[in-house]
Amino acid sequence: MCADRVFAYGAAAGLVGDLLLGDPRRGHPVAAFGRAAGAVETVLWRDHRGWGALHTAVCVGGAVGLGALAQRVVRPSRIASVVLTGAATWAVVGGTSLAREARGIGRALEAGDVEGARARLPHLCGRDPQALDADGIARAVVESVAENTSDAVVGALVWGAVGGVPGLLGFRAVNTLDAMVGHKSERYRRYGWASARLDDLAGWPGARLTAVLATVSGGDPRGALRAWRADAAQHPSPNAGPVEASFAGALGVRLGGTLSYGGRVEHRPVLNQAGRAVATHDIERAVRLSRRVGLLALGVGVAARFVMKGRRS
Repeated sequence: MCADRVFAYGAAAGLVGDLLLGDPRRGHPVAAFGRAAGAVETVLWRDHRGWGALHTAVCVGGAVGLGALAQRVVRPSRIASVVLTGAATWAVVGGTSLAREARGIGRALEAGDVEGARARLPHLCGRDPQALDADGIARAVVESVAENTSDAVVGALVWGAVGGVPGLLGFRAVNTLDAMVGHKSERYRRYGWASARLDDLAGWPGARLTAVLATVSGGDPRGALRAWRADAAQHPSPNAGPVEASFAGALGVRLGGTLSYGGRVEHRPVLNQAGRAVATHDIERAVRLSRRVGLLALGVGVAARFVMKGRRS
């Protein structure tokens, strides 16, 4: 079995595993990586970009190296290679947990339980829930579903198609480090700079593929393309901008605007100004769009592997 089929079968099995099982309740590999990265930080932390870059290199290099070693060990066995790829895919994608949390908040809002929705929102994103009403919570959920479709599903599949198991683990390591140290707090403004910039680079192809797939598989392709072209560049994130704008256009809603993180208020540009305000029922629509995008991304990744193989032969 060639490497292309190993990735195809393994990645498909991993997505099925995520669909059926979701994330493990205990002992999640990403959580284990987070603890290891935290231990490295306690040793290396200095208020300096160079030490932060070393932290990034150690943690990401360790994940990629572990993936490369495991892939090499199982290479003689085709079945073991598929199992390893499937396990790695299942470990790094998070589409089912994303959908579960989003739908849980949606159900709370539908029942009129705004406090319950506020209590669940930190499981999905870093917004200040007490500053949000029901409509603000719904908008935050749709934006988080869009962004995490790229970060938790499509980006991982892109790098898995490019680099196999090391690519899968390396992308998740980069993304996790950015969440840990990549924000602009006083502690991490310099130390987390390298992790944040590397996350921007690693996330670039997955974000564009997510935007393309949301555009073609959403309910309004023209609206999605129009919002992407008009509004994405105004977003402060080079990767979240195309993703959120295309989701906004595909769903026919407005995203962006005023939000609060950790007590800090941000005024972001409105994405898809022609759309309507987000309503609670749009959460389910965003989840379904996210699912379609994830499945299409798997197909694109598999097709790309076989196309590249055909050109090499």
